[in-house]
Amino acid sequence: MNESFEEVSHLRRDGLFSAISAGFFFVLVGAIFAITPNLFRSIIDFFRDFNLVRVPNLEIYLVAPVSPRAHSVVYLAAEQFSFVWGLFQIVILVLRFAARSPSRKIAETLSNIAFWWGAGFLISAFLNETTTRVMWFAFWAAIIMLLGLSLLVRAVILAATPTRRAT
Repeated sequence: MNESFEEVSHLRRDGLFSAISAGFFFVLVGAIFAITPNLFRSIIDFFRDFNLVRVPNLEIYLVAPVSPRAHSVVYLAAEQFSFVWGLFQIVILVLRFAARSPSRKIAETLSNIAFWWGAGFLISAFLNETTTRVMWFAFWAAIIMLLGLSLLVRAVILAATPTRRAT
């Protein structure tokens, strides 16, 4: 009986964390649109610039912006979102520790922190007014590696924490 009460309590806390996250997401997106002049128009221009382009030094064609350097406003907004969302994930992590969330949820949050901070760093390093097609494709290769790294963070934490057996 105690264990099922504890499960319900964890489910309610997870639901609360989800609601807080959804609310913060919308506030953050709204704030970025409010502080970034012409962001909506810049996003439309960004997607209109996509076409099949040749990957430099390869005989492969992928979808990418024809002029990647022309979208620094969109890149800056994405960088700001990534860093602030990563900071918010740290707050969620602290709340998860305080609420004694299951290790899988703590691992998930740490993985999210690694991804969003890494994405912010990669955006700032690769995407700006000097971005070339080579840098555009290098950015996406780095994002794929970052996804792998964030999954490894989650796996290491899950492997390092004992799991409770159902009785």
